[in-house]
Amino acid sequence: QVQLVESGGGLVQAGDSLRLSCAASGRTFSYNDMGWFRQAPGKEREFVARINWSGGSTYYADSVKGRFTISRDNAKNTAYLQMNSLKPEDTAVYYCAARRSSLVEYNYWGQGTQVTVSL
Repeated sequence: QVQLVESGGGLVQAGDSLRLSCAASGRTFSYNDMGWFRQAPGKEREFVARINWSGGSTYYADSVKGRFTISRDNAKNTAYLQMNSLKPEDTAVYYCAARRSSLVEYNYWGQGTQVTVSL
């Protein structure tokens, strides 16, 4: 099992920045690909970004491309999501997820952290 704990959420104004962290513990050798998802009130959960083990491969949703950056520090078993130029439409609960590889579904999920962006 892999346990994921997100942190770093909060209330900010439009244009501000936040950095989310996702700390992994447990059988951390069993995951390779890590991702961030978000779910706004009344909406389905959507993909935000993902990163492979080495960090050499990243992928972003069009809505965050150029504003968000995903990274990871394997020595600390932690993934990050740097969010810049935040917009009110970025308001959501952000979830960290992990999986063995990009060939399977994400099967480990954190509890989520709230990000609220005000005008």
